[in-house]
Amino acid sequence: MKKPDARKLPPEAQEDLRRRVVAAIAEGTGKSEAARVFKVSRQSIDNWLDAVAGGGSAALRPRKRGPKPHPTIDAATGRKVVRQIVDHCPDQLLLPFALWTREAVRELLDRRYGIKLAVTTVGRYLRSWGLTPQRPVRGAYEKDDRAVRAWLQERYPAIHARAKRENAEIHWGDEMGLRSDHQTGRSYSPKGQTAVVPGTGKRFSCSMISTITNRGSLSFMVYTKKFTAEVLIGFLARLLRQQPVRRGGKIFLIRDGHPVHKSAKARRWILAHGDRIELFLLPSYSPEVNPDELLNQDVKSNALGRRRPRDLEEMIAGTRSYLRSTQRQPHIVSAYFREEHVRYAAA
Repeated sequence: MKKPDARKLPPEAQEDLRRRVVAAIAEGTGKSEAARVFKVSRQSIDNWLDAVAGGGSAALRPRKRGPKPHPTIDAATGRKVVRQIVDHCPDQLLLPFALWTREAVRELLDRRYGIKLAVTTVGRYLRSWGLTPQRPVRGAYEKDDRAVRAWLQERYPAIHARAKRENAEIHWGDEMGLRSDHQTGRSYSPKGQTAVVPGTGKRFSCSMISTITNRGSLSFMVYTKKFTAEVLIGFLARLLRQQPVRRGGKIFLIRDGHPVHKSAKARRWILAHGDRIELFLLPSYSPEVNPDELLNQDVKSNALGRRRPRDLEEMIAGTRSYLRSTQRQPHIVSAYFREEHVRYAAA
């Protein structure tokens, strides 16, 4: 017959049971006999006796049920956290995440405010702040709604129309950093035993710069230097060498407003090659309208996040291999443009 679970009794009944068991032991009843008569475990009896020895009979009183107390987040701090989530991507705050997950918010709270919380507790706070999991569109739209609306309704349609008239090809570009400790996804393991992913304790990083088109072409460069005008110019020169010269055609390159893109050296180079390339800048803090961000997420999740490179050389080789494989499959690159928030660029 299955032994009843005393943990399901009301708190008062649990206290009465503990006291009766302890009293029986004090009167000479053996622990095994008490466990059989009262239908409790020997371990529980030992715990109760230890508690009484350390704190007297008061230690048998019921304790408050529910989750243990945790650091609370006051309203002012909550508003700051929400503003940071809405206005920035995690990597802009130097966090090793591509999207705002509960883990990313937990890391933000720990680093910026010294508040350590469980992932489930972070989830409850996010719900109380009115934040729900969704595509990363809402934050930047709220950041500068008019600028993004002007881009979608006026600026990009004008660029697209001009590209058709001038036989130009529109390239969407971006750059990003890759870190060896970035990890995504989950791994199956026995219940209660967290999976351990072997890997080096050393941290290393590289960066990539890329462009894609809605017809499925992909150009990229993986590098380890700091992103400077020289790096950008080197990539653009390579892009022009790879781009076939079409009659009257050139590249319309769309990128974000990174300071390097606006630097005098980069602008002079682009102006000197104005017959073959022209640069257009996206609205500030609007990565969600750039299709090349989907390539970035793909690379972080599948070329890096699910593997553990042993050193920088392996990390670079794995990234290049994944990008070359994607390069040979134009339908994958074209599929990025079918995502709802960048579908406007698919035509």
